Amino acid sequence: MDQLQTIAGSVAGFIFAAGSLDMLIKAWRTKDLRSYSLGQMVMNNVGNLFYWLYVSSLPFGPIWFMHTFFTLVSLLMLIWYVLYQKEPKTSLQHSAEFQM
Repeated sequence: MDQLQTIAGSVAGFIFAAGSLDMLIKAWRTKDLRSYSLGQMVMNNVGNLFYWLYVSSLPFGPIWFMHTFFTLVSLLMLIWYVLYQKEPKTSLQHSAEFQM
């Protein structure tokens, strides 16, 4: 039964991670994180820090990899949010600047 739970945890972790990749790729390519809020990003990272207190009490296994991934994703999204907080320029805005 333990082996089945480990396999299920591994599969679930892989599915959750794969679901986050689209968000990461879109944020990296567009530099547009306006649909997120700074509060959300900060709370995700604070929550991850507290959740590590729980995860670190568990035996090494799939949850460690899954939570490491989510911690890195949350931290990366926060960094990108701060770096790219300016509104992305569209080609229309860009051409309007040159006309002024």
